[in-house]
Amino acid sequence: MVLTPRLDLRQSQSLVMTPQLQQAIKLLQFSNLELSEFIEDELEKNPMLERDEGADRDGEGGEHGNTEGPDAKADDATALETIDFDAKQNAEIQDDARDVDYDNAYTDEGSADGGDGLPPNTTYVDLGAGLGGSFDEMAPNLEETISEKPSLRDHLNGQLSMELNDPVDRLIGLHLIDLLDESGYISGELEGVAEILECGVDRVEATLAKLQQFDPPGIFARNLAECLSLQLSEKNRLDPCMQAFLEYLDLVAKRDFSGLAKACGTDAEDVNDMVAEIKMLDPKPALAFDHSITQPITPDVLMRPSPGGGWIIELNSESLPKVLVNNHYYSQVSGQTRSKKEKQYITEQFHSANWLVKSLHQRATTILKVASELVVQQEAFFAKGVQHLKPLVLRDIAEAIEMHESTVSRVTSNKYLATPRGIYELKYFFTPAIAATGGGVHSAESVRHRIKALIDEEDPKKILSDDKIVEILKAEGIEIARRTVAKYRESMHIQSSVQRRRDKSPPS
Repeated sequence: MVLTPRLDLRQSQSLVMTPQLQQAIKLLQFSNLELSEFIEDELEKNPMLERDEGADRDGEGGEHGNTEGPDAKADDATALETIDFDAKQNAEIQDDARDVDYDNAYTDEGSADGGDGLPPNTTYVDLGAGLGGSFDEMAPNLEETISEKPSLRDHLNGQLSMELNDPVDRLIGLHLIDLLDESGYISGELEGVAEILECGVDRVEATLAKLQQFDPPGIFARNLAECLSLQLSEKNRLDPCMQAFLEYLDLVAKRDFSGLAKACGTDAEDVNDMVAEIKMLDPKPALAFDHSITQPITPDVLMRPSPGGGWIIELNSESLPKVLVNNHYYSQVSGQTRSKKEKQYITEQFHSANWLVKSLHQRATTILKVASELVVQQEAFFAKGVQHLKPLVLRDIAEAIEMHESTVSRVTSNKYLATPRGIYELKYFFTPAIAATGGGVHSAESVRHRIKALIDEEDPKKILSDDKIVEILKAEGIEIARRTVAKYRESMHIQSSVQRRRDKSPPS
């Protein structure tokens, strides 16, 4: 055994993910919003990459915005954005989209045909009419088009300055406003406020009592019962019977009206009147000031019926970027470089821009290919409804389009398909199988839909238990266990048969 240092020469093979390959994989799993942010960042960093607005400005490119120039000739790269096929005949989709070759990624020099199925020297790929709908920097943001509404804090601060004159009370009020949760309840302890401000708890409670008279009624309550009592007091309806009623809200949740009448010392008719009155109150008064803007889902793929039968599948051009490599600028700058470092930088940025354009085109064609195969596989769902959704796994799509399962998984993450039945995430169409009598299978989603339909249609006098639902499903040819029914019911936030019986039974 030699203990002295020595040099050995060894040869080995290993898989290494290049930065370009990592970028291509990352682009596949980006949502349209994440892709927009990524493209904006690349446009800022790479001087060879630019956003093309000429097609939108002069209209030379028609629908797809193709443009021509002395250094870059547009290719009709989006000719495969629309695929018209007869899903019932399961026709083969003819397009030139191919899976990413992750073992032999694009080289800087590219292949003879451009490396991605485009003609040689093609540097522009039009993947839509604009990023996120528009690249117009003068267009106002969504938030700028909405009228300003006061927040809950501003609303309460205005009342605080009007109603409380003592500076100490105002300071206590500001701390109590900070303790409000999203529903309008005090979320902290009053002792903590007293300790911070070095005042007595009685002073804090007195200030809280004043704040509880503010608008909206029920604000600054410490629990549901107090919130409802504040609103009833404002309506002059907080009599002793109603106060007793509020102490037994748990019986109201259980719909135990006989026990509630006994606890309140009244009859069933008065209990029904108090329940009806409670339903008119607002248990979360602060939600009226929730002005958050709901962001709609922007689908990545659009689907519509074809006049000749089947479906037309196309990419949503509004959610895809339109970028190009500025060859003219590259030729100008590269001819004026004075040092090797400058030339290396220009060359790297040029290759990076070309790679990004190729990756965006590959991402678009891959999404379209996966979505089209999903429509073919789930044609019965689009034609007849969710009860005809067939079991499907990633492997089924991957084998059909000759891609790897990981690629299909990345493509279907955070991607949405707009259909005549609504907007669905692509992953929605992948559901496990449930055995059926006779050797067939049912989709788990269709079984879940059937369970919900049975519960929605049940007779209030004959509430279906989980065991009874199992019997009905088995009679329909669906083999399922009771615990599976319970799991599906809970995932749909449907209460148990005992609670549904209480909710659906008329008060007595």
